[in-house]
Amino acid sequence: MTLAVIDSGGANLGSVVQALNRIGAEAVLTSDAATIRGASRVILPGVGAAAWAMGALRDAGLVEVIRGLEQPVLGICLGLQLLFERSEEGDAECLGLIPGRVRRLAGGDGLRLPHMGWNQLDWRRDDPLSRGIDSDAWFYFVHGYAASADGPPCVASSEHGERFAAIVRHRNFAACQFHPEKSAGPGRQLLRNFLDS
Repeated sequence: MTLAVIDSGGANLGSVVQALNRIGAEAVLTSDAATIRGASRVILPGVGAAAWAMGALRDAGLVEVIRGLEQPVLGICLGLQLLFERSEEGDAECLGLIPGRVRRLAGGDGLRLPHMGWNQLDWRRDDPLSRGIDSDAWFYFVHGYAASADGPPCVASSEHGERFAAIVRHRNFAACQFHPEKSAGPGRQLLRNFLDS
């Protein structure tokens, strides 16, 4: 199996590759279109702003490459948001692979934005990513924007003042809003599940 981690210029790329190495996966960090197209699995990580990340993908010539992928793809954090049509963050046009718009979290009394911390998931339906993960497992989030928990793409939701999509799936594209590479055992299990899917 070949595993390509798309080099989108985010700060967390090294930790994603290290987490994959720890579970025995040989991942290559790359912005090479041929390597990404030829990989068995692809991961799209991201930290930062949607408009900046989309600009980086456009500059690297990877927007149409990602849109054309047919193998399993996993987005992480900003990588989830980029799969949607648009983001309110910078009014960015995103990849358009999942219908919908990413919106700023509303926040509220006593709620810090961006949302940083550990949350549990409410699984909406069975999914290959959930295999072997306890229903009360905790995952680590860092984000100020999120996709809606309403609609078929949402596999699992979480809450920070409002419900939002924590895991989505559409065709061969799946994504998690949290950071599996920072989520200890449950995060490692989710990454293994993706590799086995």
